[in-house]
Amino acid sequence: MNAKQHTQSKTPWKRPIVENRLFMNLLMLLLVLLVLFVFTKIAYLFEPVWIFLQFFAFPFVATGIFYYLFSPIVVKLSRRGMNRHLAIWLIYVSVILLAIWGVATLVPIVQSQTRSFMDNLPSYLHSLNSILESNPLLPDLETTYPSLAHQLDQLDINRFIQDVQPLVSTTFGGLTNVLGTVSTVVAGLVTIPVLLYYMLLEGYHLIPTILYFVPNKYRSTVKTIIYQSHYQVGRYIRGQILVAIVVGLMFAFGFSVIGLDYSITLGLLAMVLNVVPYIGSILAAVPALIIGLTVSPFMFIKVVMVLAIENFIEGRLVQPHILGSNLKIHPVTILLVLLGAGRLFGLTGVILGVPAFAVIKVVFTELYQIYRDRSSLYKDDDIKDSQKFDSKRTFEKETGQFKSDSCQESATEDQLDN
Repeated sequence: MNAKQHTQSKTPWKRPIVENRLFMNLLMLLLVLLVLFVFTKIAYLFEPVWIFLQFFAFPFVATGIFYYLFSPIVVKLSRRGMNRHLAIWLIYVSVILLAIWGVATLVPIVQSQTRSFMDNLPSYLHSLNSILESNPLLPDLETTYPSLAHQLDQLDINRFIQDVQPLVSTTFGGLTNVLGTVSTVVAGLVTIPVLLYYMLLEGYHLIPTILYFVPNKYRSTVKTIIYQSHYQVGRYIRGQILVAIVVGLMFAFGFSVIGLDYSITLGLLAMVLNVVPYIGSILAAVPALIIGLTVSPFMFIKVVMVLAIENFIEGRLVQPHILGSNLKIHPVTILLVLLGAGRLFGLTGVILGVPAFAVIKVVFTELYQIYRDRSSLYKDDDIKDSQKFDSKRTFEKETGQFKSDSCQESATEDQLDN
């Protein structure tokens, strides 16, 4: 009996347990839940770190977003022979001129339309209440759902307006106090342009510098994780912001064509809300539907038609061509991530939840692949995958669709640079 057989005879229980996929997956899930549970018990130890991160989070996150927006422009201009410093200053001047134009042109329009909307809000609510009371479905509602009908009868629109106005004032006042603190303003206005300038100037040195401190044994894995995360987050941020701009323009144009009031403001609101995928479009459509319903039934139908056309163009043309399927995250998963991140981290979690989840997915996917390569549980699957891959490469060669590995790698590097 050799040493291997002797070891297996001494531990007959090990093989059915350790080499069982279900058991190992459940064990890893249990370990993750255990780590999360322990973290919740000692979270108070990290409060100073959390306060420190809250202070510096806004400038660094904003710098990262602007970096992903402007970095491809700097790269393309520098490749065409323009000095990198000059390219960055050209972007800065363009952004400043665009901001001046927005303040001079859009701010007065939005301010006027917002003031008009707040003045007409009581009449809109009264009209909406009248429409609900005159609806022929309400008598059936009283017999079918008497408790709900009783609650609707008790609804006082005037009292609702009196309660909402102080709440809105308090909310915006608190938001102004939070955003208007000296530390936040100074950290934002001073730190962001400086950090962004040096990130655009020398940001391409950051990843090689990080990899320099990684041991050679893990450098390939860390490099894959960093570059994949960099690629996916960059494509998501640029794509989602571009989609939001296009959706806002479609909202403003469509509502202007049908003659709906506050079209510019509703378009800007849609642009801001569409930074959040899927949920933003729904939230942006609600005020337009309410305004259209209070104006006339025909206006409501026109608003619905504009929203339907916008949704078709966004779903069939804009998102597939701009975002594509780079994240490879199911829409239901995105909604769950938004709900969970919003519950835990508020507005910041809603905005940054999807790219953070994309990074976590890249990390876990790479680690899981390493586990598959080193574990004996997936050897049969690896053999089958290898056979499928070989047959696919044979088919591509025969049909003329095959690309060499060097061409694929160079294309990937160009995508990462862009």
